[in-house]
Amino acid sequence: MSTTDAINQGDVNYSINDKGIATVVFNHPLSNSLPGRVLKKLADTITELGEKDQAKVIVLKSEGDRAFCAGASFDELISIKDLETGKKFFMGFANVINACRKCPKLIIGRVQGKTVGGGVGLASAVDYCYATKFSSVKLSELAIGIGPFVVGPAVARKVGISAMSQLATNATEWQTAEWAREKGLYAEIFDSVEEMDKEIEVLANKLASSNPEAMKLLKGIFWEGTENWDTLLQERAAMSGELVLSDFTINAINAFKKK
Repeated sequence: MSTTDAINQGDVNYSINDKGIATVVFNHPLSNSLPGRVLKKLADTITELGEKDQAKVIVLKSEGDRAFCAGASFDELISIKDLETGKKFFMGFANVINACRKCPKLIIGRVQGKTVGGGVGLASAVDYCYATKFSSVKLSELAIGIGPFVVGPAVARKVGISAMSQLATNATEWQTAEWAREKGLYAEIFDSVEEMDKEIEVLANKLASSNPEAMKLLKGIFWEGTENWDTLLQERAAMSGELVLSDFTINAINAFKKK
């Protein structure tokens, strides 16, 4: 697959059932990685559903039965040639996190497999996250010469600075789904996707029949103290946007792509 093809592939779709459960599904043939175009559509979709009265609760998932999300698109990263383009790309992750944060609807995450970098950020930005036992996590950014600057606040909010710093520092090592559950990233883990989906359906149905105003107020309480994230994540995107231009990062990404 060429770089251009990889950047232009992937999509986001949603549906709302008769009970008011909105399901958002993102996909990309390269382990559900996230090019800028998919990030924008994902942020826009979450914002749109937040404004739709018929959507009572949101379930966020990716396609397939293996990787949940491979994080940033390497193909797009190595195509970045200037700071403005770099900052714009990383703002894609910032916009998704902020869309989740500001959405007045509770968001349930469904993580079926391994998740890396920006994927860990997504799992951290939902309000309640289920996963299978195969859903190991890794923040690999330092290994390619950048850092988890944009997703860091969301991850640290969920698992604490100590656990986030472990992930960010030991950037080439996976942590197990059980580790992620113990740290608070996952609420529950399951032996199979089928078991997980049954529990997601139970919780989603309960929430869809709950008081929308109460859930909106509750969500606001969950996210207290993050009111500065519009500015904070923009600053973090600029950090990553600058680092991605370095020779170190370009060489590291190319080496990863050859593995």
